Amino acid sequence: MSESITIPEGQSKAAIFGCSGLSLTEEEKKFFSEHKPFGFILFDRNIDNPEQIRQLTDDLAACVGYPDVPVLIDQEGGRVQRLRPPLAENYPHAWQLGEIYKNDKGMGSHAVWLMSRLHAYDLLKLGINVDCLPVLDVPTPEGHEVIGKRAYGDEPEIVSELGQMAADGLKAGGVLPVIKHIPGHGRAAADTHLELPTVDTGLNELIANDFEPFKQLSSELMAMTAHVVYSAIDPDEPATTSKIAIEEYIRGLIGFDGLLMSDDVSMNALSGDFSERTSKIFAAGCDIVLHCNGDMAEMQAVVAETPVLVGKALERANAVMAAFQEPDNHNEAALRAEFKEILEHMSS
Repeated sequence: MSESITIPEGQSKAAIFGCSGLSLTEEEKKFFSEHKPFGFILFDRNIDNPEQIRQLTDDLAACVGYPDVPVLIDQEGGRVQRLRPPLAENYPHAWQLGEIYKNDKGMGSHAVWLMSRLHAYDLLKLGINVDCLPVLDVPTPEGHEVIGKRAYGDEPEIVSELGQMAADGLKAGGVLPVIKHIPGHGRAAADTHLELPTVDTGLNELIANDFEPFKQLSSELMAMTAHVVYSAIDPDEPATTSKIAIEEYIRGLIGFDGLLMSDDVSMNALSGDFSERTSKIFAAGCDIVLHCNGDMAEMQAVVAETPVLVGKALERANAVMAAFQEPDNHNEAALRAEFKEILEHMSS
């Protein structure tokens, strides 16, 4: 890992982009080199073997001109896990670790830390240095299963404690966490990939339940928004495009002052064309727009409305860059054996 990079004002576009395949096309190289997005995100379509992934992440870094460019992935465990065997073991979902915690708090907390530390081993050697984890959403019975067992539990105290352990395990391994989906996706009754949900729960309940884990982890450096309307806050706009939700609740009440990225701008919960979506995301107060699917025409429309990083957004981005650090000196094989032993113990 190199010395931390400071992004100069005016150099980097306030975007995180995906790419289309296992290697960069010439068009992608030109586009990324011209616009120099703050970071990139990988999905299943970008994953084949270790040498290929390392080459891809090296090429992405070369486009922006510095090492340690943020390269994100969703590596949670359970259903949402981009790296699978043989690249990484099949990890349990968060809910399973929450069940261990309910039986033995010490063991459950340690299991969450261990799994994140193991994620970091898997990711960092491939040039992936940011994991979109922990999920801090608190599911409720009316909530859609899109969150479901991705959550650590259905109580904000459990989600807060285990979410912090997950974040700490990643950071111990040299990988930075992204808390999601702020200010809370757990009671949304629809999948935001497909449609826009509205939550009509009262503000006091939202504050006490849904927002609490994000408040407890508000000192983390990156967060991803929820494409969810909270009618008690803003009946017209989802949090991602709501100035009220971002200024008064995410920044204000919750106290998150880190780098705030939208959830994927191409999800169907958002309306309008990509220019409209992008301009609304920045007008509401997000620092970064996230576009995941690698579609070049969409990325061109997004980047046309994306500012360069300046001011407070640049400060937050540089705080992220400064936070990349060498992993601790734990023994990987010993930690894997310990994690396996905990899972076997709880299943016996």
